[in-house]
Amino acid sequence: METTRIGIIGCGNISPAYLGTLKNQTAVQVVALADLDMAKAQARATEYGLRAVTVDELLADPSITVVLNLTIPAAHAPVAMNVLNAGKSVYNEKPLAVAREDGKAMLALAKQKKLRVGAAPDTFMGAGIQTCRKLIDEGAIGTPVAATAFMMCHGHESWHPAPEFYYKVGGGPMFDMGPYYLTALISLLGPVRRVSGSTRISFPTRTITSQPLAGTVVTVDVPTHIAGVMDFASGAVGTIITSFDVHMNHMPLIEIYGSEGSLSVPDPNHFDGEVLYQKAGTQEWKKIPTDCFGYHGNGRGIGITDMAIAIRTRRPHRANGQMAFHVLDIIHAFHDSSDKGKHITLKSKCDRPAPMPAGLQEGDVFA
Repeated sequence: METTRIGIIGCGNISPAYLGTLKNQTAVQVVALADLDMAKAQARATEYGLRAVTVDELLADPSITVVLNLTIPAAHAPVAMNVLNAGKSVYNEKPLAVAREDGKAMLALAKQKKLRVGAAPDTFMGAGIQTCRKLIDEGAIGTPVAATAFMMCHGHESWHPAPEFYYKVGGGPMFDMGPYYLTALISLLGPVRRVSGSTRISFPTRTITSQPLAGTVVTVDVPTHIAGVMDFASGAVGTIITSFDVHMNHMPLIEIYGSEGSLSVPDPNHFDGEVLYQKAGTQEWKKIPTDCFGYHGNGRGIGITDMAIAIRTRRPHRANGQMAFHVLDIIHAFHDSSDKGKHITLKSKCDRPAPMPAGLQEGDVFA
């Protein structure tokens, strides 16, 4: 079986999660790691028995056809453009880009060069959300009427080693965590037609309490509490709140409400989790097993694996650039709506990604 050779640019905190999955995939092989900080690349390469190279060396390697871009959000677009200009397909960590214009340029260049763009998150491909997708597609809750989504915490300065970028342009809770929730909702309900939003900065500064920067005061430049309403093209109405301003809450993560019942969706930041179903006319939630689908633990990397297989088999890949751009467009539209005081009708569109096949084991090649 043909194996796609992958290079990774960016060896920070998220890279072990990807490397842990990708080392078990038979369809792809990570062959090189690069970072602007060569010491960081070498340390990660030593940890995983891989080769550390410069970014230029990775881009010049003709055997590498797909690049995983794990840089910080502000670097997603420029690094991806360099990858595409080097003749390689690219898969970005979330978000696809910071600015809409950069996302558009990335997709246009890929189309011109007949290359692929993919983007995180791929958590929607895991057992939890795929079980929910199956229930919706089978009509278990009837016609979806509404959805709610809540991601509320008090920011990352208490645990992240370098949290300042979360409070700068390209950061904030909607850019950071919104892609997980929005991608899950799109995979379940389809694309969004129109949004409205309200935003605020509740705390103008943040003090880092994690090491090694404990005591550093960060100026907050982006909204840290965003409340939005989404009109889906399917007719469902969704409500979402993402916040770095909430100490504690009792809200659900995602719930979908239909004409014939309700569905409690697990944490979209993970691949598994508890799925609960309530049938109309009953008063109890029923736990639904998720063992029909693969990827219950860490599965970060199945999105790029799927893209690599899709390139070879000439089919659409699931965690694709069009959906990632639609998510980026929605995120900006929430902020635009708040700034302009009006609904924002979206210009971007995407298709619901194909459901995952049942019965997968880790490392399986899937259609």
